[in-house]
Amino acid sequence: MNVFVTRLIPTTGLKLMVDAGIVVNQWKEPYDVPADELIQICKEHDALISVGQDKIDKNFLTACSHLKVIAQMAVGFDNIDLIEASKLRIPIGNTPGVLSRATADVSFMLMLMVSRMATFMYRKILDGKWGFYDPTANLGVELYGKTLGIYGLGKIGLEMAQKCSNAFGMNIIYHNRNPSLLADRSLGAKFVSFESLLGRSDVLSVHSALTEETKNKFTLECFSKMKPTAIFINTARGSIHNERDLTEALRSKMIWGAGLDVTNPEPMQASNPLLMMPNVVILPHIGSATIETRGEMSRLAAENIIAASRGIKIPYLVNPSAYS
Repeated sequence: MNVFVTRLIPTTGLKLMVDAGIVVNQWKEPYDVPADELIQICKEHDALISVGQDKIDKNFLTACSHLKVIAQMAVGFDNIDLIEASKLRIPIGNTPGVLSRATADVSFMLMLMVSRMATFMYRKILDGKWGFYDPTANLGVELYGKTLGIYGLGKIGLEMAQKCSNAFGMNIIYHNRNPSLLADRSLGAKFVSFESLLGRSDVLSVHSALTEETKNKFTLECFSKMKPTAIFINTARGSIHNERDLTEALRSKMIWGAGLDVTNPEPMQASNPLLMMPNVVILPHIGSATIETRGEMSRLAAENIIAASRGIKIPYLVNPSAYS
């Protein structure tokens, strides 16, 4: 089997595939593979590892219906047409579990940075404005005993909840499709309605998958129902919040601050007004960006490819109907 990889990836996964006798070709340019070129390249390969947000739509899948497997080197797979892939019997794999801690770390970091206006204060030093001490200026907020609201309490959301509970004694509320017995028992977390989540959260952290239900979920109407002292955090997908509405909510002081590791679109333009707001911190989608996590992600992607090369069911499957 030969596999095409749409980015340079850590050697952990590469070595596994090479040792399994798989021929690996990687895209080495510092830009996304153009859609038409990706189709032409994949026509000459048996499998694909998609890294990032390659558009794996019906057009691509129809043109590359011969592929034995597509391994997404990410947890999310909203860039892939799963229905069409299943029709064509192409198994799709992802990399679940291994980036939960790293992503939750970034959520926690954003919460702290926003609460103390860290980026804004750092820019003051760069601008030569670290001067007269005013004890009433540029004050942050404390997090002790506050209420953390989680939208989408999966593995990442649970990690974030545990950190906030342990570090600051925060009360945990959450909104899911279904209650989480683990969160209820281990953290005393409370399952609440979406309206209650908006109204009660001092920090509202988003950890849901991007679906038709969650796309554009957080609009101006939602922000208007939050506390004027609330902090909004999103490390899931940028399309879950309406960025124009978030900007207006911050400008009009509907909410106190925001921390984002994901934006819409990505990358964010340097002229975006959110970047200049004192109570906002933006990161360039670095949730899984640790040596350990990216190595594990490449391992899981490689294991999906190796399984397909041996004619067995891939271990991290997201579309079981592909084998029906």
